[in-house]
Amino acid sequence: MSLVELIEQADERGLAASGLACLDRCLPLLGGDDELLRPLWAGLADGSDWGGGLDKARDALGTAPPAEDEAARLARRMLDAAPAGRTAEAVRPWADACSVASLRIHRLLDPAADGTAGDDRLDAGRAGDTEGLPPLVAAELRRQITVLELLAGHGAHGLRQALDVSVEGRRVLRAVVSRRARVAAESRA
Repeated sequence: MSLVELIEQADERGLAASGLACLDRCLPLLGGDDELLRPLWAGLADGSDWGGGLDKARDALGTAPPAEDEAARLARRMLDAAPAGRTAEAVRPWADACSVASLRIHRLLDPAADGTAGDDRLDAGRAGDTEGLPPLVAAELRRQITVLELLAGHGAHGLRQALDVSVEGRRVLRAVVSRRARVAAESRA
């Protein structure tokens, strides 16, 4: 099943987990602590309100958008756009937008991306045609699909595994961001 179909069929918890997982994987771009979004994950597990957790995450990261880094701006928009109410109607458009933003971020950061994976290519990948996607983008697409499949197949019990998928993706992105910063620093030296 394609990512688009999975998002269309997901329930409120699956949608919220999908958007949160995308945001969680992109957290290194915002300089956030790895534990910053844990209260939101816990709220998904126990069904509690996540508005307070969102406010705390936003406060911890400050209000200033990243200056010139498009990837960081996309990540910040994911956090800023997260709805306080966690109804399916509120989180479905957010989860879909997070999916697209996260794929764009991975395309921007993928050293193998040669400009051929534009938004049309990303849309085709989300619809199931993954041919020609750069490796970092293809891996992010697989993670997004896995998170939705875990929640669809296991409900609340799939949250722990979805978080594990997100943590793995965050480590990958952190390594990419670190390498990118090293290369930039070396070129300035």
